[in-house]
Parts: sequence; C-alpha cells; structure tokens
Amino acid sequence: MLHSGNNTIFLTLPLYQKKMKRKLSYIAALFLIASSFTSCDMLGDGCQVCQTVSYENGNPIAWGTESEYCDQELLTIKAIPPTTYNGVTTQWECR
Repeated sequence: MLHSGNNTIFLTLPLYQKKMKRKLSYIAALFLIASSFTSCDMLGDGCQVCQTVSYENGNPIAWGTESEYCDQELLTIKAIPPTTYNGVTTQWECR
C-alpha cells in the first residue's frame, strides 16, 4: 500500500482477487459434494415400501401387506385418496 498525501493506492488487489476466487471455488466444490450426497433423492430414485392401513376413529385397526413400489407405480399409489366405508378409513402409507 502506498501513501501519497490523501491518496491511498492498494497494490494487493490482485492478491485479494486470487484469495476470493479460491474461497469461491472451495464453496462451489463443497456445495457440489453436498448435493451429490442427496442426488438420488433429487433425481427420484423413487422406491418406497407401502401398505394400506385402515383406521377407525383415528386408531389403526388393520394393515395390508407391505410391498415395494417404484417410479410411476409409486406415484400412482400416492395419488390414491383415502376411502371411508362404515366409519373405517383406508389409505396407503409409504415409508
């Protein structure tokens, strides 16, 4: 840094830019690595185990057989609304 009267000249600007670029590249690399850990979830690897569960007065009374569903079949099952008959509501639950 040079001082001449009231004027100050910074000669370290290129060094500062290099440090900033390095920090930004580290942040970008960290973000890329972090997003790669969840990439299967973001792409919708999309298999879940689902079963039907029947409720009466909010309490589960019966469970269907668990089965694994993937992709379009899983989306179809998740789109099925709960049905109620004689006070018993049956719905799909996936985990």
